[in-house]
Amino acid sequence: MPRLTVMSPSARRLWPAPQAVRRSVLRRAALRYADRDWPVLPGAFLDRGRYSCGPMCPTVACHPAIDGWPGDAPYERNELEQWWASAAFSVLFPTGTAFDVIEVPAALGTVAMRSAPPGPVAVNPNGHWMFFVAPGDGLRPELANRVDMVLHGAGSWVPAPPTYTPLGRVRWEVAPETVDWRLPWTYAVQNAIVGALPTARPAPVVTAPAWALRPAA
Repeated sequence: MPRLTVMSPSARRLWPAPQAVRRSVLRRAALRYADRDWPVLPGAFLDRGRYSCGPMCPTVACHPAIDGWPGDAPYERNELEQWWASAAFSVLFPTGTAFDVIEVPAALGTVAMRSAPPGPVAVNPNGHWMFFVAPGDGLRPELANRVDMVLHGAGSWVPAPPTYTPLGRVRWEVAPETVDWRLPWTYAVQNAIVGALPTARPAPVVTAPAWALRPAA
């Protein structure tokens, strides 16, 4: 089991009651994702407005709370239960294996979703929308050089609902169970994002290969 630094039991007893509630909520979410074979890992917990993974943690932003990721993933259910039994860790999705995530500004995401194919979409309180897509493909040229857009693939991660942030909780705009946990083809989503960009002429459309058009078994 990867090394995980947590607060001492005596320090945890000083946490206010809501921390215990958060721990339970986050633990249930992590196990629910793992039961659907979506990889999860613990992230630093929110403590008095900053993130921490244990004593002397130097990083104030959200970050993985374990050593050795992503090479050690996926983790066993009993490991997940032990981690969230000890602290209200954030729930993080490592990307690049089960799915990739396209992160876009909220203004662009709300427009793109009108024509995007059905798929899970999460919203970060920092104003970013996260489209979950099938893994393995890069960004279209129209999107690749944009500084306000990120493709999270191998070696990256995103916060998973209902992770707590200083601005509120990460939430699902389109929960995965409402689309039967299916992931859309990335370029079908990217076509919708490109179409939502401010432009004076219609954007070209990338045609899906035949395998992407076949219904799931």
